[in-house]
Amino acid sequence: MKYYEITFRIEGDAGIMQDARDLLAALAGETGFETFEEVEDGLKGYVQTELFDENALKDVIADFPFEDVGINYEIAEAEYRDWNEQWEQEGFEPIIVDDRCVIHDGRHLPEKLPEGAIEVEIDAKLAFGTGNHETTRTIVSQLLNTDLKSKSVLDCGCGTGILGIVALRCGASHVVGYDIDEWSADNARHNAIINRVDDRYTSLLGDSKVLQNIEEQFDIVVANINRNILLNDMEVFVAKMKEGATLVLSGFYESDVKILTDKAISLGLKPAIKRTDGNWAMLCFSLPLR
Repeated sequence: MKYYEITFRIEGDAGIMQDARDLLAALAGETGFETFEEVEDGLKGYVQTELFDENALKDVIADFPFEDVGINYEIAEAEYRDWNEQWEQEGFEPIIVDDRCVIHDGRHLPEKLPEGAIEVEIDAKLAFGTGNHETTRTIVSQLLNTDLKSKSVLDCGCGTGILGIVALRCGASHVVGYDIDEWSADNARHNAIINRVDDRYTSLLGDSKVLQNIEEQFDIVVANINRNILLNDMEVFVAKMKEGATLVLSGFYESDVKILTDKAISLGLKPAIKRTDGNWAMLCFSLPLR
């Protein structure tokens, strides 16, 4: 799968740089961009080559609502494997979440495992999805504080499979994860194997449409995806929730909380928990018993 890497240079007052980044990411996300990375003078965005609509992007920039802000961009091709080659070779240092979960790459092991902590090994093909990112850590922490014994879990946009694997380590009965990226779906399956939970982990390739072929409803649904996909797919998530089930969302900025909460409430969900880490946020909702 091929991607374009678009480097956006934002010119304007330094005091509004972060707001300009956030707004640009939201608007570009509506044109097909999947993920973003902040850089000193702007933003990098990644979009599949087949989905890139430059005319739509030009319209976003031309209609950008901040006065006295200029945006220029450069386009470069990027192969998925090339993005992460150095990361894959070097691995990552152990990540400890709440002194209750240690995430490592199998090569860089913790000097000492906290007493009673679960251990998860991730052979990461990409940095996002190891626990390094704020949104992943926040959801892992939430899972650690949730009663998952014998619960079924759906992981939407599973990436490395880390969230589903943590859920299984915490007592979940089984997990179904799906991802639109074939490398992620394969990597999640591989990580389930090395953590010896593959008999309870199903990894599927595709977007939320793959759920049309699954009759099961779940106790816990987690989705660590960008705001626009969450808004688009939330109705599908709710349809896969049992009564009394929990929906855990992250992958978005704190400024996106209201629009996501409003959408959830419109679908009959009840707000339960909000957590933040830096500019990133996580929301939990419950589906009331009828």
